[in-house]
Amino acid sequence: MADTADQKKSDHRPEKKGSRRRLLPPPAWWPLPACALLGLAAGGVYGVLKTPEYAATSYVVAVPGDTTEPATALGFAQAYARIATSSSTLAYAQPRAGVSARELRTQVRAETSPESPMIAITGTSTSPAEAADIANAVADALSLSSNQAAKNTGVQLLLFNQAVAPTEPASPSAPLGAAVGLCAGGLLGGLWLLARPARGRRRERAAAGAPVVEEYATLPAQGDHAETKEKESVR
Repeated sequence: MADTADQKKSDHRPEKKGSRRRLLPPPAWWPLPACALLGLAAGGVYGVLKTPEYAATSYVVAVPGDTTEPATALGFAQAYARIATSSSTLAYAQPRAGVSARELRTQVRAETSPESPMIAITGTSTSPAEAADIANAVADALSLSSNQAAKNTGVQLLLFNQAVAPTEPASPSAPLGAAVGLCAGGLLGGLWLLARPARGRRRERAAAGAPVVEEYATLPAQGDHAETKEKESVR
């Protein structure tokens, strides 16, 4: 019984402060996984909450006349691609597109290739049918306005392929958004590690128990300076 009482007393002895375990500081590279996880979550949430957007493309080709060189048609295709989103062209396309001119300006774009006299007109909308209607309306309006001057330019625009309603959205999905967010977060975390101040690095080394070396500018001692003067005077 005496031994049991002594054992209980020894169990209830207060622990020394030095015997307590110290919490280890986080590793120096903790911003990298933290930023990557934040980017992953943000990209996934953005892909889930964003309304799907659809894109439909209509193609128009510039055809040279009998006395017109193909290079001329290529040059006019570049010019017509620039005026595809102009106010006059959109004014022709607005009634058929079924949206206002202000919305139509933000929902259509025209692209062309320097090697081909073909113009790609893309309409975007939250509705697949509306995206196709926008692309076809702008393509018809561009062809109509350009063909009125075909006698003077020697180039005629013809509809090569009409846009159809897409079946899949063009906006990024939740997995793709999460992947992009993961990469962006990892990149930001890596840049933060490279650009963090030197003071923070010294603190981390000190917390980890590594010796911290301070750099100071070294100046010559007074005796060395006197010896240098004596050598110069001897010379």
